[in-house]
Amino acid sequence: MPPLHAVGPLAPPMSDAERQVREDLAAAYRLVAYHGMDDSIYTHISARVPGQDGQFLINPFGMLFRDITASSLVKIDLEGRILDDSPYDVNPAGFTIHSAVHAARHDAACVLHTHTVAGVAVSSLAGGLQPCNQWALQFYNRVVYHDFEGIALDDDERERLVADLGPTAQALILRNHGLVTLGRNVSEAFILMLNLERACRVQLAIQSSGVPVYPVPPEVCEKTARQYESGDSTRLPGTPDPNAREWRALLQRIEPAPATSFRQ
Repeated sequence: MPPLHAVGPLAPPMSDAERQVREDLAAAYRLVAYHGMDDSIYTHISARVPGQDGQFLINPFGMLFRDITASSLVKIDLEGRILDDSPYDVNPAGFTIHSAVHAARHDAACVLHTHTVAGVAVSSLAGGLQPCNQWALQFYNRVVYHDFEGIALDDDERERLVADLGPTAQALILRNHGLVTLGRNVSEAFILMLNLERACRVQLAIQSSGVPVYPVPPEVCEKTARQYESGDSTRLPGTPDPNAREWRALLQRIEPAPATSFRQ
């Protein structure tokens, strides 16, 4: 496995902000693999290039998530066209979902899409995600759905997907397909996905037991969702980012030493 911050042979000049996004995005790919949420070489995590309108970073097509490095990420535009001198290619067809979200939702700095067994299973249930556990309550009345139209290759699906997503949702369930999360940064998109995945796994475990779910009153469901949104219980002192503490801990799974930019 190559070092997370390995410098590729054609690593271009870049801003410090882009360098940081590249490192966070490469870490997210590896964390998805670490937590068993990858699907061979398929699905994507995309992130906006800071200060560059309509430019995004995405994985090289054919590389396992566990092997992605900060400099192997490919810079593309909304049509999936490669914008740098990367030696890698991308899967433009697979970017249909991401391009639609990024074009419509400028608040989404990162878009994460998975095909996990639990996520696909819950996406295939008529009732979708149920408010039956604490992780699921984070998404209470805050998850939206898009009906399955076949493999996401058709550009004309973008308009319908964006309409279903709406202007504020950060969690999207693609029926019979999988899960999507949106974040204001990479860490938020990843932690939302980790919790959504856990919620799906718990729901399936409960349903497989055949025992009725102990109900949570709607007012408690809403209170819990608002508690998650506030981030008051997780925020690091001195930072407005409620995910910073958990993200720093998660990085230790893949990066035991303190991170420095693009080191060998």
